[in-house]
Amino acid sequence: MKEQNNQKKNNFFRKIFIKICRILGYELIDQSNFYVSTQKKNLDENLSIQGKKSINVPLGETKISRRVNALTVIFRSCTNVNMLTQNKKRLFDQKKSEYTFRSLNSLIKSLKHAKISFPKIEIDVVVIDHNSKKEDLEQIKKQLNKSNFKNSIISLDVNEFLPNIKKLNAKNEKVTYNQISNMSNIHKSLLIAKNQCSDLVYFVEDDYLHLEETIHEMILTYERISSQLSRELILCPADYPYLYTKIDSTNIFLGTDKHWRKVEETLCTFLTSKIILQKYWDKFVSMCNFEHYPFEQPLHDIYKSEYCLSPIPSLAIHLTNINSIFGLSPNMNWKKIWEENKNY
Repeated sequence: MKEQNNQKKNNFFRKIFIKICRILGYELIDQSNFYVSTQKKNLDENLSIQGKKSINVPLGETKISRRVNALTVIFRSCTNVNMLTQNKKRLFDQKKSEYTFRSLNSLIKSLKHAKISFPKIEIDVVVIDHNSKKEDLEQIKKQLNKSNFKNSIISLDVNEFLPNIKKLNAKNEKVTYNQISNMSNIHKSLLIAKNQCSDLVYFVEDDYLHLEETIHEMILTYERISSQLSRELILCPADYPYLYTKIDSTNIFLGTDKHWRKVEETLCTFLTSKIILQKYWDKFVSMCNFEHYPFEQPLHDIYKSEYCLSPIPSLAIHLTNINSIFGLSPNMNWKKIWEENKNY
């Protein structure tokens, strides 16, 4: 009987001690049971608390000084153009609309997954569409409405931006209509981000498939690394194959579940903050007024001054031709991710 009473007392004092640790912001780890008593989680679960602290065992705790409050997703769609600058077929050889629908589906699934952990973060999804068929737009609208996120669809008017676009590009060649529409869509997305975004903005093209954990990882990683560096960031969700075709020095950072490395080139799918957008506004817009070579050169110029990071392994795959150096991320089960997003 005495032994039982002592055990009850020990359990009582243990509960009190755990409560005190929680109040003081400490974590109590039982390494023999692989258990964090203060969070009631196993050590291999996510221990970070969004907006407060990022925890990685064994590195410990990083206080979050840069809290994410809102995320605006700007999804650029065009179901009637298969490939912008080349005639090669995409992986899986489907109609362009199929890539758009599955891309949007993967994005919505990832946003829903993140919303469970971050219920206080405001999420807004904006689709800027150019010239998609009526039935395709209806499908996009159906997917957005099922998501239960704040959303809107904007039909792009190319004529709004046409006067600002130079007709000859950096190669002294005539700019194609498809490229003009692409530049106009990017310009429209920048204006929406500038006028409507309050914190983070994710610019995304309609041929990227996301893992379910993509948005969750990007938000926590943004908070962690931005707090460590005391500066804003750019995050690209794709681990492009071009990164393995040359030997460059880089910096490696630790995210929540991924390693992240500094990169100097991306395409036009990336996440950043309104602060970065305002700081380099003229540079961003220059990409919409003149076709550089490479097209994303203004972004690459920004990356010389700011940290642009991409994950290892990838959080998204770019569904272009299988031979593209800006296409399929290495060491990923592409077919599995494709099949997981067919039921939209």
